[in-house]
Amino acid sequence: MSANRAHLTAYCIREAMGRRAFDLIAFDGDDTLWHNERSYRDGREQFRRLLAGAGVDLTADEVEAHVNRTELANLAFFGYGVSSFVLSLIETAIDLTGGRVSGADLRGAIALARQMLTEDIELFPSAHETLTKLAAKWPLMLITKGDLLHQTSKLERSGLRERFRYVEIVSHKTPDVYARILTDRGVAPDRFLMIGNSLRSDILPVVDAGGWALHIPAALSWSHEHADVPPGARRRYIEVAGLDRVPQAIDRLARTSPSPQAGSAAGRRRPRAGTRRS
Repeated sequence: MSANRAHLTAYCIREAMGRRAFDLIAFDGDDTLWHNERSYRDGREQFRRLLAGAGVDLTADEVEAHVNRTELANLAFFGYGVSSFVLSLIETAIDLTGGRVSGADLRGAIALARQMLTEDIELFPSAHETLTKLAAKWPLMLITKGDLLHQTSKLERSGLRERFRYVEIVSHKTPDVYARILTDRGVAPDRFLMIGNSLRSDILPVVDAGGWALHIPAALSWSHEHADVPPGARRRYIEVAGLDRVPQAIDRLARTSPSPQAGSAAGRRRPRAGTRRS
């Protein structure tokens, strides 16, 4: 073997060993890395007591149904998050009391919003350890949905900010939104992995956009985030029981995903550096 050919062979081996199945791995925040839905459950229960004090006697399930209808109708106007939630509570209180809700009760709803916006952040088990391990090997991104100020505050107070190279706070999670994020970073969809608890927001839109996903079902989740899985989608995501299982699941999924040679030129570029959307 000539010296040039031997050099080329050694170079190819080093390159193959250095290739990774994914160029970018992203995590959801709410109910994936930290608790979130239980705060909304507590808020609905406080709201039910507020209604009872105003003379509206409904069961928890009935309150849930009324609030859900209002929230879903308001998503197009107010988006996701605590501010949208509390505005929907106020609208529901006005409707259910026939406009008789008092200013003191409305002030109670505002106090609830402040409480939810400032409560302590509680991480799920293994969140810090898992992100620390993965950040040493992969570029990590947080893609979280909701109010910009609140999500930024939660990330800063979580103690996880330094684990993420990139942060995207979005109003909605759709295939087009994911495609825009990947285009901005120069990452091909089949070189992207998303990890989250919501089939509707974290898993199926990424699969639809051509990416890969890990689903970590949450014990508590908003009914709006549930979704039916279309035929064929399960070929591009797997389910894991918790964050501690994520590193092994990534290795398993990496063996399933296409080889690096099959990716496009754009997919083989490293993600471009960027700043947080804030």
